[in-house]
Amino acid sequence: RKSDVRRRIAMGIIGPIFLGGIWLLIVGSNIWRFGYTDYSRRSDCAIILGAAVSGALPSPVFEERIKHGISLYDSGKVSTLIFTGGYGESHSHSEGEVGKLYSISKGIPASNILLEEVSKTTYQNLVEAQKQMNLRGLRTAVIVSDPLHLKRAQVMADELGMDAVTSPTPTSRYRSVSARLRFLLRELYFVHHFRFFGA
Repeated sequence: RKSDVRRRIAMGIIGPIFLGGIWLLIVGSNIWRFGYTDYSRRSDCAIILGAAVSGALPSPVFEERIKHGISLYDSGKVSTLIFTGGYGESHSHSEGEVGKLYSISKGIPASNILLEEVSKTTYQNLVEAQKQMNLRGLRTAVIVSDPLHLKRAQVMADELGMDAVTSPTPTSRYRSVSARLRFLLRELYFVHHFRFFGA
């Protein structure tokens, strides 16, 4: 009967959509829970993932990441800070350089700061940071970023074979519900993109 055919067609469409929705809820919940848990431990270094800059000044988002990296250093959890991030279009300073300059202004010795200035993506941030670690015999790391960014960063670090854990910024510029939701949706996309297609 036509009604049975229509019912089967509807179930064939609705079923996968429903299961897909459940899957996204599970993954989104995992990203959220993971990001708001601090896994930091005593490590050789902190890797501060890059974010936007304006001239020699960090954006509010990047500043929060830098401050948290400095707090890990001041608390004795890490002895070296690695700042990541290359040059944006028409920018006079790289993200890594801005992070270094800011932390020096807060009293961190330049000798305890490393940076890379070529990466453009989170995966490249970690690849280049790992190179710095290998050059200097650093074995363990704490990855610093905004909470909802950290699950993807941990997945990438694991893929690279890094001995790394994550530590979220205790405060974030993504404060409103709508801002956090947009960030979460963005991370849902990029986590799946990395799982299926790599960097």
